[in-house]
Amino acid sequence: MLIGEVARRSGVSARMLRHYESLGLVRPSGRTGSGYREYSQDDIRRIFHIESLRSLGLSLREIGRALDEPGFAPSALVDDLVRRTRERIAAETELLTRLRRIDAAGPAGWEDVLQVVALLQALGSKSADTRQRAALSSAHEAAVPMEALVEAVLSEADHNVAGALRWALARAGDDPAPLLAEGLASPVAAVRERAVKALAELPGGEAGARLRHALDSPDAVVRGHAALALGTRGVGEAVPTLIDMVVEGRNDTDAADALSVLAADTATADRIAQGLVGRIAHDTTEAPARGRLTQALAGIPGARASGALVALIEDEDRAVALTATYLLRLRAVGDAPAEKPSTGSRAPGTIADRDEQRTVDP
Repeated sequence: MLIGEVARRSGVSARMLRHYESLGLVRPSGRTGSGYREYSQDDIRRIFHIESLRSLGLSLREIGRALDEPGFAPSALVDDLVRRTRERIAAETELLTRLRRIDAAGPAGWEDVLQVVALLQALGSKSADTRQRAALSSAHEAAVPMEALVEAVLSEADHNVAGALRWALARAGDDPAPLLAEGLASPVAAVRERAVKALAELPGGEAGARLRHALDSPDAVVRGHAALALGTRGVGEAVPTLIDMVVEGRNDTDAADALSVLAADTATADRIAQGLVGRIAHDTTEAPARGRLTQALAGIPGARASGALVALIEDEDRAVALTATYLLRLRAVGDAPAEKPSTGSRAPGTIADRDEQRTVDP
């Protein structure tokens, strides 16, 4: 079969067939009387083998080795092809993501495009200072796509940079809460914590709804950050988690402060006091936890909390009894009415008293 017919049937151009011949990949088995190349069935079969291997991404040199070296094992080459393909896909995916983010920024001209690219590169810099400057400038310069900011927040390990990114995220135009909520389901604990911290700093009802949902998270850290944020916002649903934090000693001081904020509502204050007292009385609550729970009662107003402290004065745990006694004394001082001096009298120890004393004494 002549080269033109081979090219037509195989789909390989005559020029490429000549190139294969120059590399020694496939040589026509014969020549016609006029000197034209003539390919046998074996030659044509080899051409199809070459094209099949090319479709896998092998170079022509690798194809030659695969077809001509009897001891050539395909496993190592295939593994290498898998690795190279994954790297290529990753690079193409990264490029596609960057292009999508530039498009989402809605640049008006090439200057805007370049500015967005510069910010995206800065956010991905190895330098923490560069990333922090990019986060701070993103609120004032070119619009950084929300996906890029959220990705940066969820991946940032540096404390200062993370704070700057959360600040920028809270000031972004679009609501990042849905994207951050996806981070709450991450298999990586650090990502889940970064997501809930960012949600805690976001204003608005959507962030609050996501934080309420986070109260049911199996991750205690996520539940804790959500409860602290909701507690400071006056959301009573956080009370059980906050009490758990006091018992477990996880950010217990912050949890007690959040409970005191929630206790501004009388009904909620009674519920908090009941919850604290119930955990103190529970058989499984150990001594350190009982002490923390007693201290938490200090920030809870109302008769129920005061009555609980009175009962705890007789507690078998001396530390708990002393804490309750001290807290009751503080309450007594706080509840005592201030004494008003009678008309014409002066409080002892005033400057006038000292002046009179100096006049009398020699």
